[in-house]
Amino acid sequence: MSGGEAIVATLIANGIDTVYGLPGAQMYPLFDALHGASERIRTIGARHEQACAYMAFGHARSTGRPGVFSVVPGPGALNTMAALCTAAGCNAPVLMITGQIPTPFIGRGRGHLHELPDQLATLRSVVKWAARIERPADAPRILNEAFRQMLSGRPGPVAVEMAWDAMAKHEHVRPLAPARPETPVPPLPEAIAEAVNRICEARNPTIMVGGGAQHAAAAVRALAQGIGAPVAALRSGRGIMPEDQPLGLSSYAAFRYWPQTDLLIGIGSRLEMPYMRWSGMGQLTDKPKGPPPLIRIDIDPAEMNRLKPDTAIVGDAEEVSDALLKALHNAGHKPRPIPDAVAAAKLSAATEISRVKPHVDYLHVIREALPLEGIFVEELCQAGFASYFAFPVLRPRSYISSGYQGTLGFGFMTALGAKAANPDRPVVSITGDGGFLFGIQELASAKQYGLGVVTIVFNNKAYGNVLRDQQTGYGGRDIASRLENPDFLELARAFGIPGHRVTTPGELHRVLEAAIEADVPALIEVPVNPADEVSPWPFIHPNG
Repeated sequence: MSGGEAIVATLIANGIDTVYGLPGAQMYPLFDALHGASERIRTIGARHEQACAYMAFGHARSTGRPGVFSVVPGPGALNTMAALCTAAGCNAPVLMITGQIPTPFIGRGRGHLHELPDQLATLRSVVKWAARIERPADAPRILNEAFRQMLSGRPGPVAVEMAWDAMAKHEHVRPLAPARPETPVPPLPEAIAEAVNRICEARNPTIMVGGGAQHAAAAVRALAQGIGAPVAALRSGRGIMPEDQPLGLSSYAAFRYWPQTDLLIGIGSRLEMPYMRWSGMGQLTDKPKGPPPLIRIDIDPAEMNRLKPDTAIVGDAEEVSDALLKALHNAGHKPRPIPDAVAAAKLSAATEISRVKPHVDYLHVIREALPLEGIFVEELCQAGFASYFAFPVLRPRSYISSGYQGTLGFGFMTALGAKAANPDRPVVSITGDGGFLFGIQELASAKQYGLGVVTIVFNNKAYGNVLRDQQTGYGGRDIASRLENPDFLELARAFGIPGHRVTTPGELHRVLEAAIEADVPALIEVPVNPADEVSPWPFIHPNG
């Protein structure tokens, strides 16, 4: 096999069916191998390297399975760094495969095409693990280790590189069985017993979940029902407990219920919401005085030092949730009746957030039009921020955000990967005009590969948050925050996709339903006057 063929064979052995990529000189052997294996693995191209990485991110976030992309080294690899840091922030299993200058030139500083002083060091500053494949025979072992690192413990992005000449070289390659991620360490019995005692003593416990609990949704729901505890999430954990269920709380409803909480159970979450957004973004490590006792469940032992809990349980979210529920049953614990304060908090929150015009009204009709199995991808825009608390999420892995990285422009490109990975599920991307223009060229990729993402562009002709901050905090001295935009409908036509402009929530509902039914790429523009936008931030940082 060539080095490229050895890589492709190992990807297939590990269950990979799609590679998102942009070919170039150093990657020709890999892409030629992908062509030769096209009946077993498909390749989806892009117009910019960042889109390849964001598509892989969307693939991973919507499925929980690895997303794989390939780009040239040097500038190509650097163009993907925003997506890689987004994957790192969201603990998404994303594999980058890139090239390297010819072996004799590595480390010589001769200025070979696409040379970086130390590409692996650059990548290791962001990804969980990175390595070089020196020869074709090493590809199965190195790639299997990449899969093991990516999927063991706290998931995260990884990268491999291979020199141009080594990727083209042929030699005997011994295939290996698929990689086996490390088995999670079982939770300590004494930690489970301590947590059970705290749960039994509490009157109004609350559970908060993050992305580390998405794979454990059924176990977390069973635990919540066994305790009688409401479940809330800020972004990555949404959908684990459907927010239309009695125990499901939106982030703002959770804030309204927070004074009633006398025990917090965090599962697979950094707990940014209560300990940073509700108590001040300056809070760093130790749990602030005042909030209720904290039980933390996380697969990463380091998390217990980043925010110190009263009871620490290191382990997999599913295994620990099951163990806790079993121990509660054995202790004779009975589920508590759902406190009336939960329903009151939900009602109060719904009433208060309704004033975030016009975006709550638009989000309401998007929720109505999007089927339960649909995937919603937010963006760094006013509607996206409002979606944190005003778009009910009803299924796991159906709401995709950029997590704490807040990566402007990620949404549309990420949605393309979500659609490629889930062709039978509707995918709606909401975006602002500013963020959309980060990756607008990928309308061509959507058209070429038939990726039926419906993109809703809220056009306020500004970087809305920046403009508001400059107006309110800097005496109205706005600079570089107002935008002159193209005609989005004409642009859609130029790319050969349907374009629509709507001006009311009712119009959006009708157009969106038809676009979802058509299942082809479509663009819907919603003009918005910045002067009419009510800030969502009082509901994201409710303590100012």
